[in-house]
Amino acid sequence: MHLIQILAIIFAIFAISRVVLQVKSNSMSRDSALFWIFVWITVILAVVFPNTLGYLATLTGVGRGVDVLIYFAIIVLFYLIYRIYVKMENIEREITTVVREVAIIEREKKEKEGKNKIK
Repeated sequence: MHLIQILAIIFAIFAISRVVLQVKSNSMSRDSALFWIFVWITVILAVVFPNTLGYLATLTGVGRGVDVLIYFAIIVLFYLIYRIYVKMENIEREITTVVREVAIIEREKKEKEGKNKIK
């Protein structure tokens, strides 16, 4: 086993431990955790069994196994960016709603204070 393989396995195990800790502290949902654990276990398997990537390359018609991994990673990254974009849009809408509600409440308070001063 080469040094890069050992380092990749150690890093993947470290990443899995971070995912588990985030689930325990309720910073990450179980669904997200399962996804990331799957990703890191896949990395470990690809490092331990590099010939599998060559088989996938042949199966998909791509030149090399590493190319399959890069193509797959790009697809996953674009999907994750899309999900982040959708979540940001939802958060922006929620913030706008909250700000409008707070502004309405503040205006109502000022109007009540103004009426109380007149009396």
